[in-house]
Amino acid sequence: MRIDILTVLPELLEGPFSHSILNRASQRGLAKIVVHNIRDYATNKHKQVDDYAYGGGAGMVMMIEPIEILINKLKSEREYEEIIYMSPDGELFDQKMANTMSGYQNLLILCGHYKGVDQRIRDHIITKEISIGDFVITGGELAAAIIADAVIRLIPGVMNDETSALSDSFQDNLLAPPVYTRPANYKGWKVPEILLSGNDKLVHEWRHEQSVQRTKERRPGLYKEE
Repeated sequence: MRIDILTVLPELLEGPFSHSILNRASQRGLAKIVVHNIRDYATNKHKQVDDYAYGGGAGMVMMIEPIEILINKLKSEREYEEIIYMSPDGELFDQKMANTMSGYQNLLILCGHYKGVDQRIRDHIITKEISIGDFVITGGELAAAIIADAVIRLIPGVMNDETSALSDSFQDNLLAPPVYTRPANYKGWKVPEILLSGNDKLVHEWRHEQSVQRTKERRPGLYKEE
């Protein structure tokens, strides 16, 4: 998989992609993340990528030309299943969407900044708009990193234990059950006996029951009767 991320602040993405699972995926050749600086495609001498909004109002708007030039260049080199714009008014990102995207070969993510991008980019070039929640952050860079992390970790071979992702929260519309590790008794706080029994069937049933109970209590909107 290849993910191209377009941004005016590429330095914000250096940390998230240099460590842990994302770095491991890159080293194993399973995923490639390429960050592009939109300023490199500005056509004015000052490398300006934003301008005042028509009609007035506070804040600057990302200009159409450098973004369109960069996206056209990338599209001439490969086909993208989705060209994504990170926006608070986009479709809410969830595990189902991550599962679908993990099967793609190429994704392109445009990070919004300032007051957003010229609407013509959204109308004519973007194929999918995504939000990570009903709140606003400074730019789309951290949101893009979240998307990349959620998608890439699902690619076979990225995680050391390939069954781990299947038991994540939200994979089956249930929250994950509680987990424990050694010591079995810490200051009188004990691990449930069922987890020490060695009976895989009973452990599996207990975990499912705990997931159902936790989902009903904490995220009832997710729970669906079987």
